[in-house]
Amino acid sequence: MKTLSKIVILCLMAIVGIEASAQKNEFNPVETGVTSLGIAPDARGASMGDLGAATDPDANSQFWNPSKYAFAYSSAAVSLSYTPWLRKLVNDIFLANLSGYWKLGSQDNQALSASLRYFSLGEVTTSDLGGVAAQSLNPYEMSFDVGYSRKLSEKFSMGVVFRYIYSDLGFSDSYAGDQTTGASAFSADISGYYTTFPIIGRNECQWSWGWNISNVGSKVSFNNGENPAFLPTNLRLGTTFMFPLADYHTLALSLDLNKLLVPTKPRRQDYPEGTEGDQQWLDATEDWKNMSSISGIFKSFSDAPGGFKEELREITFSLGAEYAYNNQFFVRAGYYYENEFKGNRKYFGLGAGFSLNVVRLDASYMLATAQTSPLDQTLRFTLTFDMDGLRDILGRRRR
Repeated sequence: MKTLSKIVILCLMAIVGIEASAQKNEFNPVETGVTSLGIAPDARGASMGDLGAATDPDANSQFWNPSKYAFAYSSAAVSLSYTPWLRKLVNDIFLANLSGYWKLGSQDNQALSASLRYFSLGEVTTSDLGGVAAQSLNPYEMSFDVGYSRKLSEKFSMGVVFRYIYSDLGFSDSYAGDQTTGASAFSADISGYYTTFPIIGRNECQWSWGWNISNVGSKVSFNNGENPAFLPTNLRLGTTFMFPLADYHTLALSLDLNKLLVPTKPRRQDYPEGTEGDQQWLDATEDWKNMSSISGIFKSFSDAPGGFKEELREITFSLGAEYAYNNQFFVRAGYYYENEFKGNRKYFGLGAGFSLNVVRLDASYMLATAQTSPLDQTLRFTLTFDMDGLRDILGRRRR
């Protein structure tokens, strides 16, 4: 028998960020499969504390709120992001993300978008019962999606995304009789975005609201269906208020709230002691295992053992700010909070960006509030190409 314990540990640490409070009895995070889908892919959103439901649209809106593409200023853009993950522990885990959009028609009210994510867990060496190295493998998770967004009025748009997901964390070894195969799943997102321009004093400001329900779909089934897991279905709500400080200077303040729409897995300690409690726990676990994804969404609002108080603990929030000079130079900062009993991820984000006519470069840096957090010192880099700027440059050269 061979083991992939390193993979399991790294996946858990990468998303949950286990700290000392994990030893408390109340520690009860929501369990999902393909947890890498929840990692912010781009430096701009990450530098503001992992938010983007209502910020101005950019090439990476596919992750945060794809309905924003209908309000994009450029006719097309493409971005490439790279994130070394858990760099304090290992040096070969990373997330790469390619995304972009293209505005359709002459009325500037609809757009097509797509993204490709690849999360590599580096090289893992398996061993047999005697501890002898037996096989090297490169586990990974990936997804590909396409989306469509459209303005339904001058101030409101909606969008949909369809996604294919593949997770390969194991291997197949016919000699050992261990048949571990990858798992596939399909999901969809639906989102909305509203923006208005109120006049406050003598200044025209911008106030936007956004929401996105992401990864609604089938379960992901590992080991040929023996271990089905819920996708990280998520509800994101956010608002952004942007106002001018002076000529060419603006400041945007944003807030995002998130809740996983996944039922909490039953724990033995939440049931009475004795045989009757054992049976209740086994029945509840079987119901959780057989529950459909759609039923799980509704169940997620009322299934926490601690009642309404624990349901509130499942809500995370991000608070961030972005300063822009002439829409060319950007400075950003933010904070992300997750309850200590639901994962205990708490960190600050810092970042900056510089934009030219064709290209924009963004970078972010994460500072965890606990020195023991494996997420501390996480870096992200995003390179974005604006197709309108590129077309203008090519047109000048031809003339």
